[in-house]
Amino acid sequence: MTIDRPGTTTIRTAVRLAHFGLDVLPLVWVLGVCAAELALPRGAHLAQLLAAAPAVACVSTARRRCVLRATVCAVAGLGLLILLGTVTPGAPVGILLSILAVSVISYFSRNRSDRLQNELDRTREIAEAAQQALLRPLPAAVGTVGVAGEYLSATHGAKVGGDLYEVLGTPYGLRAVLGDVRGHGLPALGTVAALLGSFREAAHDEPGLDGVLRRMERAFHRHLQTAGSGDPDGLGDEEFVTLLLVELQEDGAVRTVNCGHPWPLRTAPGPDGTVQVRELEPPRLSMPLGMAEPGTEQVPVDQDRLAPGEALLMFTDGAEDARSPEGEPFPLAASVASIVRARQPEPQELVARIRDGLMKHAGGRLPDDVALLVLRRSGAALPPAPPEAPESPSLLAERP
Repeated sequence: MTIDRPGTTTIRTAVRLAHFGLDVLPLVWVLGVCAAELALPRGAHLAQLLAAAPAVACVSTARRRCVLRATVCAVAGLGLLILLGTVTPGAPVGILLSILAVSVISYFSRNRSDRLQNELDRTREIAEAAQQALLRPLPAAVGTVGVAGEYLSATHGAKVGGDLYEVLGTPYGLRAVLGDVRGHGLPALGTVAALLGSFREAAHDEPGLDGVLRRMERAFHRHLQTAGSGDPDGLGDEEFVTLLLVELQEDGAVRTVNCGHPWPLRTAPGPDGTVQVRELEPPRLSMPLGMAEPGTEQVPVDQDRLAPGEALLMFTDGAEDARSPEGEPFPLAASVASIVRARQPEPQELVARIRDGLMKHAGGRLPDDVALLVLRRSGAALPPAPPEAPESPSLLAERP
C-alpha cells in the first residue's frame, strides 16, 4: 500500500491542472482570435493569427498530437469566421495554407526535437552511469565508523567534476581520500579517474599512508604523460591536485597526509556538554601533487586521536569559496558549530544540513565544485587492525 505524504495530493492536482492548461492553450488562442475578429471592425484581418495555433501547441505541450489538435481547431475557427462573413473574400485560402504550413513545420520540428531529446536522455544515462562508477556511493558505515559524503558540482547537469572522495575498509583500518583537481567539470574527470583508481588499489596494498600517496603521485604523473602536450583535458601544463589522506585505526588513532588541502574540522564534546568545532592539528603540509617531481619530497604523516563520538568533517575549498549574492564567503566553521551546538547529529544529517546551508548562502549557484565527507567514530571498537607495518621513522611525525 502506498501512503502519500502530506501535500502530495495537492501537488499532483496542481500538476494535472498545469498540464490541462497547456493542452487547452491552443484552443484558447483560437477562441481569442475569433472573438477579437468578431468584436473589432471589419478590416482588422486578425483571422491570420489562427495560423499560429499549431506553433503555440508545439511550444506549450511538446506533443505532436496536440499540434494536430490545434490545427483542427484553427481550421474550425476559420470555418466559423467564413460562415459569419467576417473574412474578406480571397483571404480564406491564404489563411488555410498558412495554417497547414505552420502545422507541418511544427509537427516535424517536434519530431526532430523528440529524437534529439531521446539522444540527450540516453547520453545523460550513460554519463550518470559513468559518474556513479567513478564516484561510487559511500557506505553508511565502515565497521563502527559512520560515513557520509556529498558532491555538489559547479557544472549544471553534472554530478561529478574536479573533486574526488572515497572511503574504504582495508586491512590497515579505515582509509579515506578527499582531493581537488585544478578546474572543474568534465575536463577534470580523467585526472579524477586516475587518482581514484590508484587509491582503491594502493589503500589495500600499502602498509603506510606515505606509500599510498607515492602510488597516487605516480599514477597522476603517468596520466599527465598520457595526456601529452595536446592537453585533451583542457587543464594546461600547470595541472595540480590538492589531496588529503586519512587513516583511522582501531583505537581511534588518526593518521593524516595533507598535500596542500584544507585541514578537516573536528567536532568533539566539550567540558560543558556542548559540541565544539576546531581544526584538526597539526597542520603540516606537503606540496600538492604536480608541484614537484615524484619522490623528491618527504611525506609527513601526522598523528592525532579521535575519541568515541567525535567526528571529522573533510571538505574541498569550494565550500569556503562559495559567495553570497552580496559577496560574503560561506562561514563553514560557524555553520558547523551552529548545527552541532546541542548534539552530534548522524553523519548523513550533518552533511545534508551543511549542503542546504551552503546552497542557500550561495543562492543555488556554486563557483566551484564542493565535496563534503564526514567520518564519525562510535563508542564501539573498530574491526581488528592487521599486524604492525611500521612506517619510515623519517616520514612519521609523532604529535607532541
